[in-house]
Amino acid sequence: MAKVRVDKWLWSVRFFKTRSISTTMCKNGKISLGERVLKPSHLISEGDVLGVKKEGFNLQIKVIRLIEKRVGAPIAVTCYDNLTPDEEMNKYKDWFIGKSRSEFREKGTGRPTKRERRELDEFKDDYLSQSFWDEDED
Repeated sequence: MAKVRVDKWLWSVRFFKTRSISTTMCKNGKISLGERVLKPSHLISEGDVLGVKKEGFNLQIKVIRLIEKRVGAPIAVTCYDNLTPDEEMNKYKDWFIGKSRSEFREKGTGRPTKRERRELDEFKDDYLSQSFWDEDED
């Protein structure tokens, strides 16, 4: 049965941008096989289920096909199966709901005048205080 280094495989299926980042993630204990933390040189085989901690997410990846060279994204997707639970995948959406983006002004309109800024501040204060009290009444 063929085997490939875990850092090389993670880089080749595009989980990490560079192989050195992949190696560093292994060294920092972010890659595991079951309960076992893997070193970069650990050899993996088809059917292994890897735990990858990346950017605050705990991904579960099943190795379907072993490759050693970096390939395009459409081919890379066929080399693994994403077993990550939906709760983990929706973590970003749950965090992002209710967060609004900052104010936006059309390009070229310049900074708000003192009068416009005061009107915006007054509107935001009224809106925030109104929505705060409306929630308490329910």
